[in-house]
Amino acid sequence: MAKVTISSVIDAPVEKVWARIRDFNGLPGWHPRMVESHIEDGKDATAIGCVRNFQLASGARIREKLLDFSDDNFLVSYSILETPQPLTNHKATLQLRRVTDGERTYAEWTASFDAAPEEADKLAAGMGANVFQGGFNALKDHFAGQG
Repeated sequence: MAKVTISSVIDAPVEKVWARIRDFNGLPGWHPRMVESHIEDGKDATAIGCVRNFQLASGARIREKLLDFSDDNFLVSYSILETPQPLTNHKATLQLRRVTDGERTYAEWTASFDAAPEEADKLAAGMGANVFQGGFNALKDHFAGQG
């Protein structure tokens, strides 16, 4: 099983960062690689089991199922149901934690998945750099100077 963990510190209070990312259907509003998203079957975007169907800037479509959601713990977990990437048994968690020194946010995005041994490291590196760190960089840019 391949694993990837990316973390970052964002110069904004955890409540503000969570408000920006908490909508499971809201990726296009904050992540530069996502261009369109909808929740299937008209379900609420915080309902465990809802499925988001979104399009990447590359044109690829991905479907993900919400596994866990907590406003109290600033946490969202999901699994990929369909992706053009050669991976299975995917589970990811994005969690924010309060940093009291300077009203900052510690953000951690983790994932585990199965893939062919010759593909696993490449997939994990791409997911970490492009999806996870790319999202954190966009959040850092958004909150820069808003202190």
